Amino acid sequence: MSRPDDSSAFRVVFVCTGNICRSPMADVVFRQMADAAGLSSRVASTSAATGDWHVGEQADHRTLAALERQGYDGRIHRARQFTLESFAANDLVVALDRSHERILRGWAPSEEDAGKVALLMSFEPRPHTLDVPDPYYAGPAMFDDVLGMIESATRSLFRQLEPALRSGSRSPFLTPPGALS
Repeated sequence: MSRPDDSSAFRVVFVCTGNICRSPMADVVFRQMADAAGLSSRVASTSAATGDWHVGEQADHRTLAALERQGYDGRIHRARQFTLESFAANDLVVALDRSHERILRGWAPSEEDAGKVALLMSFEPRPHTLDVPDPYYAGPAMFDDVLGMIESATRSLFRQLEPALRSGSRSPFLTPPGALS
């Protein structure tokens, strides 16, 4: 996967509360999809938190275990906080639930930056919810369920981005499937 500061890559950041559960899962899944599609040089993916509680920490051990059970490796992740500079550094800001979406849109320094914010679950053709639940206070089964939701929605997001990434476009046309109904 290309570096997040690679200016030629389409840059995506996944955002949740503490950057130790949901957003690292989405980042790892998205990067593996890009690698498998041979597009790792055209897209850069990271993750961040709305809060600063876990900055510098590894992903939660249950996150790492859930990822490992599905063949992913999240060990290199270190939590970081989303900043105003993150808007300029990314082409797409993917919120894992509506509270993150509200926070990010509130922080956006411009309408253009606010327009970069999208809910991950909005890319699902028929989502049963728009929020990826926070598994932090739950057991391993919830982490597996959350990873399943993230995999499905990330697959839908990636399918929409892939044609533009293959053509080298830096501005893929993104329409969450739910927005078309």
